Formats: sequence, C-alpha cells, structure tokens
Amino acid sequence: MKTIEKTHTEHSNYPRDRTWLSPSTSEKAGVMPSEGEAPLSSARTRFSNLFASFAKKSPNEEDNSRNTAKADDVPSRTSMLLNPIKVLKERSSKERQPQNLEAKNQEMEQRESRYASGQFFFEYLVVVSLKKTKANSYEPQVIYQFPKKDGMIRYQKEEEEKTLKAIMLFCFPEGVSWAPLTEYKSETFSFVLTEIDGSRKNGYCRRLLPQGKGARLPEAYCVISKLACFGLFSKIFDEVEKRRQISLSMIYPFMQSLRELPFPAPGHTVKVKSFIPDSGTEIIELTRPRDSQLEHVDFRTLFQRLSTEEVIYVFAATVLERRIIFVAEELSTLSQCIHAVTALLYPFIWQHTLIPIVPEIMIDVAMAPTPYLLGVQKQLMGDVLGQEEVLIVDLSNEPSKAFIEQVGDEKSLLPVKLQEEILQMLNVRNDNATLEELNKIVSEAFLHFFVRTIGHFSSFVKRKNKDGEGEFQKRSFYKSIDSKNTRKFVKTFLQTQMFDLFIQGVEQQTNLQDEFQRKVSEYQEKKKKEKAKKY
Repeated sequence: MKTIEKTHTEHSNYPRDRTWLSPSTSEKAGVMPSEGEAPLSSARTRFSNLFASFAKKSPNEEDNSRNTAKADDVPSRTSMLLNPIKVLKERSSKERQPQNLEAKNQEMEQRESRYASGQFFFEYLVVVSLKKTKANSYEPQVIYQFPKKDGMIRYQKEEEEKTLKAIMLFCFPEGVSWAPLTEYKSETFSFVLTEIDGSRKNGYCRRLLPQGKGARLPEAYCVISKLACFGLFSKIFDEVEKRRQISLSMIYPFMQSLRELPFPAPGHTVKVKSFIPDSGTEIIELTRPRDSQLEHVDFRTLFQRLSTEEVIYVFAATVLERRIIFVAEELSTLSQCIHAVTALLYPFIWQHTLIPIVPEIMIDVAMAPTPYLLGVQKQLMGDVLGQEEVLIVDLSNEPSKAFIEQVGDEKSLLPVKLQEEILQMLNVRNDNATLEELNKIVSEAFLHFFVRTIGHFSSFVKRKNKDGEGEFQKRSFYKSIDSKNTRKFVKTFLQTQMFDLFIQGVEQQTNLQDEFQRKVSEYQEKKKKEKAKKY
C-alpha cells in the first residue's frame, strides 16, 4: 500500500491517516491506532468531545434526556416568592455539598452510550463550498458547521481537522478541476468513514448549485451519522436546502430541533417544528421504514443498471470476497449500487475495504491486493484498467457489456440450481412495485440462497454446556451437504472473513433470534413436512 501513502504525501491538504477508509478488522489490527493509544479509549475520547459540545442544552432537550435533573431540584418562582429564606438555605446547603464525580462520570458514560447506540439523528452537519486558489484551481472548504465544538484540547482539534478534511474530500472527489456553472443537476449520495476502532460512520451528502444569478460553483451539505437510513436523511436534506435558499442562519434552528429528538423506532414517526419567514411554523414528519435492515438500501438503481443475471454474478464475486470496481458518471449511482450490493450479503457483513466513491487523489487504492468494493467515476476509469483478478462493472446504463474486465469464472461461482432459484424469486417483481415491496422481494431471494447453503450451521456448533461458548465443526458441516456443487461452493465460502466473523458471533451466543434464523426455522419445518408426506 506504499502507493497510497505516496498519494497523501503529494496532497498535503488532505489527511495522511487512512482511518476513513474501510479495511477489514484484521487489516486494522496493530496498525491503525495512534502511538500509545488504545482504540477503545480513542473512541471514548471522540464521544466525550462530542457531548462536551452539547453542554448548553435547550429546555426541550433536557426533557428528552434520561439524565437531566429532576424538576424539584430547581426552586420554582412560586416557591421563591412564598418562602425565600427556606429556598435560599436549601440552595446554599446543596452548593456546599461536594460534587459526586462518580455520578458525573456515570452520567457522561450514559450520554455517550446513548449516542453510540444510534439514538440521535446525527453527529454534525457541514456545508462545503469551493474556494479558488492562487494556482487558479479550486479546493473545498467548510463554510458552516453545526454544532460548533468549543473548548477542545489540541489532540481533539487535530482529530476533528482530519475528519473535516476527509469530509471535504468525499464531498468533492473529482479533485481541483472545477469551473463556475449556470446549470448543475442536484444529486444525493453517501460515503463511509471508518474510525480507528473499526466502527463506521455514514456520510450523507447533497450537492447542488446555490441560488443566485450567473455562473457559480456548486456546494455540498453533508451530515455525519452513526445511523444508516438514506431515505430519511434525503428528506432532511430537502428541508436544509429549502432553508439554505433563504439564509445559512435558517439551517441552525431546524438542525437544533432535530438534534433534540430521539431517532424513531422502525415504522415510527417523529415531528420537527421549524419556523420559516413568510410561511410560519412548519411541522416536518420523518418516518422510519418498518424494515430497519433495509432502510439504507434502494435496489431500484442496481436493477436498472444491470440485468438480473449480472446482479447474481456480482453477488457471487462479492460473497467470495473478490476485488470489484464499479464505474459510473453519477456519484449517486455509485453509492446506491454499492450499498445495495453489500445489503445482498445479509446476514453477513462486508469486512474489507469499502469506498463507495473513491476521490481522485486516492485512486491508487485500486492497486491494493486485498478484497475491496470501490466506486470510481467514469473519467477515472483509465486509471484502474489492466489489472488481474478484478471485476470492473459499468453502471452507466449504456448498451455495451456491463463487465468491462472480469476474471472469467463469475457465471460458475454459484451452483447452477441455486442460481436458477434466485432468478425465479427475482422474476416475480414488477415495475409498479413500491420501493418497500421491491426491497423485500430482492432481499428474500438472496437470503433464501444462504438458508439453502449454510442454514444448517447451528447443528454443527458444539457446546460443552447449555450456556457455554460453542465450537464450530467446519469439516463435518460441509461434509454433510449432499450436492457436490453446493459443497464445493460452501467449502470456499467458509474461508471468507465475513463467514469467519459470523460464526465467531454464533459460537459466543446461545440464543439466536434474528430474521435469518427465523427463515432457517421456516425452511427446516417445511422440509420436515415434505419428508413426512413422502413416507
């Protein structure tokens, strides 16, 4: 990966560390944390920093917090008027009591935990514009940030600067080649930031041409959040954009109101009150999809750009953790399609490098020998061609073939019979289906594939006692598969990192209750009934 380090050296305006890429957990081990810094403590520092900036709360926010003081701890105006001497004595007595540091630390940990568990909408919002340099090129700059973080120590400031530079880089990945425009089609896309401890944050970005006359440069709104819910943040951007057309200062009240609300449970709605001049107070409803597993996914673009068979071949290469590069003109197409492909892997999670939009100065990452999923804009395609063992997928929706370069065995990676089953399940979809209906059909087709191939895994996790840690019997597991073709695929799949992490989690758990396990139980029950009818 020396080429990547060289790239960052040549562009000193951008961060040198690669914590905002997405290498696998094992790739990060021992190399990602800073000198003398444990990953966990680094994460805690970030959260402490975050909540320190939220010290001044509004009354509404205090009502929502589980850690706020009780109402009777603060004397009301009425009690002060009725018995001022008594109230002042009580207040003086409380002030003399020593502060309970342990309670304060516990409160801070609870607040950090609440944010870390994804119960708030976002960490912060930034507005990024392009600034002309002395060399007559353009570089991104942050012109607005909410909330502003004050009182940070030097290390925290350095960390925030790195994060902001990474955000600017992903908001304008094309580099410095820009010119003022009179027309520009707005687009919404997303990217991924990976922390030192391996946790991921989502960056949601909308890029558009600000209101005005004559030629002007585009700007980008970017929200950083632990939450994965693309549709919900797209609606938030609609409201931010509406307020930006009036004034930058109009964004603050709306985002402040949003920050005070808890993130809704699946299928539920939160209401945000916001005042707009000449329109009065508006109530914006934000509803979270019922299926939280797919709330970050839109399969429509993937199936518009690729045929059903091509989607299956891409899925096969992804399951076996190969190097895959997606190419398109639009940033939104790249991010939507790559997130859709990773969603097909459920109940497994992609563990290697994941960069839905590769900035121009980072293009050398495509030369890495390790598995990756990369999104590359079409003007940079020439920089990634000519490699071995790489699948390059063209998402430009042109009549030419979708696979620009390929290994050559993509059609035979999955057992033929199981490919046919996926095709049959996908062919029931229709063009008039809602997004929710389409997402359900597509996800169930690929989930059924995993149920059929490895759904019997729990029978091969041996435990010494009922609640003890288990041990997966790998050899016995794949030997139990009757079909020779399926057994060959499973034997290869067991070597992937995504299966390894999945089975480690299974070994440590005794009560598996999720959508995948439910589908496995349904399938096994169906097979038992079919067998009983036979005999």
